[in-house]
Amino acid sequence: MKKLLFYVIAIATTLSFSSCGYNGMVDRDEAVKSAWSQVENVYQRRMDLIPNLVNTVKGEANFEKSTLTEITEARASATQTNIKVDNLSPENIAKYQAAQDRLSSTLSRLLVASENYPNLKGNQAFRDLSAELERTENRISIERKNFNDAVADYNKYIRGFPNNLSAGMFGFTPKGYFTAAAGADKAPTVKF
Repeated sequence: MKKLLFYVIAIATTLSFSSCGYNGMVDRDEAVKSAWSQVENVYQRRMDLIPNLVNTVKGEANFEKSTLTEITEARASATQTNIKVDNLSPENIAKYQAAQDRLSSTLSRLLVASENYPNLKGNQAFRDLSAELERTENRISIERKNFNDAVADYNKYIRGFPNNLSAGMFGFTPKGYFTAAAGADKAPTVKF
């Protein structure tokens, strides 16, 4: 009788855990981790391009040194801001995004300022690096969207019934999203 009771409890436990969505949560958690690694990959690509771009710009003797210093500092800050894949909380994503946005802003200023330097604009290496940086920024946008899609799928899955009952028990918590940069909702003013 005890063996029968043991088997009934074992079967009931197995069936309850298989219906709690644990495997689905694991699958979606892994999809988020994979998407995050792609985000980091394209940000690293940008980090690798920046020293070459800065060195090319340094060749232009009159170029604003403060802009180059800001880029170097923003790159250092962005490099130091890392998130472990197991801690993709909204707060950590916001910190990571803020560091990356600061770097994006300084790079934009560099490219705008370069318009005032005909020798720099005529430099083939600068043009190639600028084009590569633009392609990388597009990749960043795509990978951030893919990450947000994976997070949305994961968050919906762990919050839906009956998965929400077992998600907390197994340590599955909501992940954070990338959001638009502050002021992105306002169109820039164009003056001629």
